[in-house]
Amino acid sequence: MLHDAGTEVIVCARRPEIAEQINERHENTQYLPGITLPEGLRATADPAEALDGADLVVLAVPCQTLRENLHAWRPLLPGDAVLVSLMKGIELGTGRRMSEVIAEVTDAPADRIAVVCGPNLAREIAAGQPGAAVAACVDERTAQRIQAACMTSYFRIYTNTDVVGCELGGAVKNVIALCVGIAVGLGFGDSTRALLMTRGLAEIARLGAALGADEHTFAGLAGLGDLVGTCSSPLSRNRTFGENLGRGMTLEETIAVTKQTAEGVKSSEAVLELARKHNVEMPITEVVAAVMHHGMSIAEAASLLMSRSPKPERYGV
Repeated sequence: MLHDAGTEVIVCARRPEIAEQINERHENTQYLPGITLPEGLRATADPAEALDGADLVVLAVPCQTLRENLHAWRPLLPGDAVLVSLMKGIELGTGRRMSEVIAEVTDAPADRIAVVCGPNLAREIAAGQPGAAVAACVDERTAQRIQAACMTSYFRIYTNTDVVGCELGGAVKNVIALCVGIAVGLGFGDSTRALLMTRGLAEIARLGAALGADEHTFAGLAGLGDLVGTCSSPLSRNRTFGENLGRGMTLEETIAVTKQTAEGVKSSEAVLELARKHNVEMPITEVVAAVMHHGMSIAEAASLLMSRSPKPERYGV
């Protein structure tokens, strides 16, 4: 997408054979088979080569590996580059959002750290289907730079200064999508899915309010948009992970057949820790974390959710 917008792009791959495949065959057969990549898109397995002279450094690694990777890359980062996070998760042990991890490791100021999030399913975007996302930075001008670098005839970028809200929307929706996937795997229909998505959005908004986010963010692409996209699509890794569990696969079996990272699995525990730290009630997140990390059965999780005491629709922060 950056390439299509006229931005010179170098992709840094973890494995040399992937970089070679992108350069020579213009395809990534492991992650996007059948999608022809632009001939002008270059790839390398050398971080120094990828980062040399870059004015935008777009970070898209599994959330729990970001800190370690950044420590290795820090000496190579251009001093004035904008650091853009595409990652949707919360760091285990610290409760840090990805922009906070970037700030801690690199010492970059807030006006050089941005996030891009929204209902962006990789295969659809790579195929050029119409889509949109939010570029968020505390500095509006930085968000506008990213907007200009990414906007194409098939993809719109909106700007936002609410980094906290955008990151929370992207991280927590993965957890909710796991629960929706389980419901789909169990054979439940649209009413159940609508219930989980709507109450999931309420959880995201409560946590966001406690952390100082703008509540309007959760009605936009980074909130409701990302939640609907991830919970509705069979292309979603988190929903698919949940579906496999709902169909009766064990957690170990589901992990074994999952080719790419389902961020909600590890982030569920981190999100729950963050919620408890701020006294925010998140019942869906709580049962997902219990299923993923503490051996709770799916039957018990469903029973706990449906047997909670009566509540008004809006409560808490």
